[in-house]
Amino acid sequence: MPPQLLPASAAAFAPRASSVNVVLGSKVEPWLTQTLKRINRIKRPLNSVPQHQRCLTETLSSPNAIWTLASLMLPKAPESELRKDSNPLIEAIFNYQLIHLEAYIVHVDMVLRNEVAYKLTPDTIESLIEYHKDIHCVNAKANTYDWSEKETQCKKLHEDFIQAINKFVFRTHVSALEGLEEDGAGELLSGKSEEVKNAVMNLVKPLLPPPPRIVDVVRQPPLLPSSPAGANIWSQAPTPTTMPAPVDSWKILPSSPSVASTPPDSTSPTMWATIGISESYTPSPPLAYSQPYTTAGLFYGSQLVSSPIPHLPLPSMLAPQCGVTVGYNSFGWDSRYQDYATTM
Repeated sequence: MPPQLLPASAAAFAPRASSVNVVLGSKVEPWLTQTLKRINRIKRPLNSVPQHQRCLTETLSSPNAIWTLASLMLPKAPESELRKDSNPLIEAIFNYQLIHLEAYIVHVDMVLRNEVAYKLTPDTIESLIEYHKDIHCVNAKANTYDWSEKETQCKKLHEDFIQAINKFVFRTHVSALEGLEEDGAGELLSGKSEEVKNAVMNLVKPLLPPPPRIVDVVRQPPLLPSSPAGANIWSQAPTPTTMPAPVDSWKILPSSPSVASTPPDSTSPTMWATIGISESYTPSPPLAYSQPYTTAGLFYGSQLVSSPIPHLPLPSMLAPQCGVTVGYNSFGWDSRYQDYATTM
């Protein structure tokens, strides 16, 4: 790409030069000769390239050589101070103003880039800076929420705009010189004014507040595949760290209406010692009962034994305690008890 050839007068905050930098090729285009003849009141010879260059340089260097690039319709006051009216024409008259973007030519290149460079006049730059400070910044602060560095960011936004608008240089094709008028003034043709409007308004940046802080969200751990869908794992009781001591299952006696619980006696043999598991039976129909909760099932131990129903004692078990005349279910024992015992 050819280098950008711009004079020192095109730099930011640089004053206007007394002479415009004009570079022409070895051959002059016919449309340029016709344009120079049209704008000159005094007939000047235009028979060579140096004559064209000298005529064009003197014309564009005139203090009256001010070009109107475009016109912007901007509000006169912040949004909170604008006048409200049912007639939109009255609102436009009282609330909006026209700012003409005036510029002067700082460079003409018909050799490398075939372009014309324009720089805004000091009055135009001052008008845009006032609009940005008194209207745009006020609206930007009113339309954004407050944060600690809001005022600082707004000042920086305005300072950046001052730098950008002073550096602004609009470039267009050399055919724009066809709009040249007397005394070097002119106006852009072929819809180039829209490009100037868009380029200038792109320099008016919005006030961007800082992004919101990201808050870490504590998420619930995923449930295991065996867990139910709606289970809440946080509501489960914590697992005890110490395991209870094992308990023999025979010490836990389930409640049963068939047998009355009696405390064991250390001096007499208990009923449970003489009865095996196979001798127990279940009454018909079986009685429904609920076994009390116990933690003995969590450990390996002896098998739980249901409440057994003891058999009634045999007559031989009562012989040492009762006499021969003791009756059992209306059956009496007579004096021949010894004979029966010998025979057996």
